Amino acid sequence: MNTDKHRFFWMLSVFICVYLWLISPAQGAPFRLALPPYTFQFPRDHGSHPQFATEWWYYTGHLTSKDGRRFGYQLTWFRTALAPQIKRKSAWATRDVMFAHFALTDERGQRFFFSDRIARGNLGLAGAQSGARVPRVWVENWNLQFGGKSGERQSLRAVAKSDATGTQGQNFALDLQQFALKPPAIQGERGVSQKSAGRGRASHYYSFTRLQTRGILSLGGERLEVAGQSWFDHEFGSNQMSANQTGWDWFSLQLDDGRELMLYRLRLKNGGVEPFSSGTVVEKNGATRHLRLADFRMTPLSSWKSSETGGVYPQKWRIEVPREKLRLEVAPTLQNQELRPRRSGVNLSYWEGSVRATGTRNGRAIRGVGYLEMTGYASAFKNTF
Repeated sequence: MNTDKHRFFWMLSVFICVYLWLISPAQGAPFRLALPPYTFQFPRDHGSHPQFATEWWYYTGHLTSKDGRRFGYQLTWFRTALAPQIKRKSAWATRDVMFAHFALTDERGQRFFFSDRIARGNLGLAGAQSGARVPRVWVENWNLQFGGKSGERQSLRAVAKSDATGTQGQNFALDLQQFALKPPAIQGERGVSQKSAGRGRASHYYSFTRLQTRGILSLGGERLEVAGQSWFDHEFGSNQMSANQTGWDWFSLQLDDGRELMLYRLRLKNGGVEPFSSGTVVEKNGATRHLRLADFRMTPLSSWKSSETGGVYPQKWRIEVPREKLRLEVAPTLQNQELRPRRSGVNLSYWEGSVRATGTRNGRAIRGVGYLEMTGYASAFKNTF
């Protein structure tokens, strides 16, 4: 799922079309829809899929420094196509716009930092390679690089540094190397993660749910060696959401029994929940089990109101997956992890932050870490495709 992407894509496209005369109008065939069956092929599917309208590469993770300080991070690259093709053959012609979000949670210091970037997908400013054996995605000097495999483990590297205008007036940066401890988990069924009823209202979506992570975290004048675990999502499609959906709540949880859990519920304007809301259980060996809405329950237990946007977000949650005999309570490590992008010039605030889980599975105590994303609470969600 990942951020209030869809509304952002639409408003960003309007902004760019108005102010950048270099963009050419749509030509030729329409965008491709995410339809079943789809068979993922790697490394091909790590790279860009320009035949689809939207795409994102998305990290979350938890890092610990040598002195025991804990940090959460989110780092995402987005691609949105302004047209299926461009007519003019010019280095200045723009088909895609790339943007990126970078957030850091300092748990001990109870501080949250955020920075974002936007660039046109030409002249080397930003881009996403397709068809490469070791694809690269970048927005200016924020880079994601897929490496070769070390034995059976996929390697990745992520690098980003905030602007001087980053939140709380401090620079922050990450340079991380990751190795996948499990194979890619394919989300959904038959290669498709369906988001609502209708042909193509879906995405192709896979995850590396447990990445061994090591590198350097810089914050202000500090340079810290850190290690921990990350989660990586890659999703692409063209027409996911329906007009009666108002936003979503999405969890990614890494449990201390070696399993992972992804859940999302899509909220409807009438106060209900989209029947196509779903999830995935990932076993220790990487095997996956698809969860339908009837297989789990997500219950908000408390809320927090943003003094900046007025958005009221659920905070503490109860999660139940009866057939897995799993019951968890999930709470944020910091209440205010609301992201308010500045560069787009539009209000696209959402909450995305690190969380911790405690509970039981088969009657035994279990703990975990994860990330929670909530959209549509600070501003009305709009379908964009």
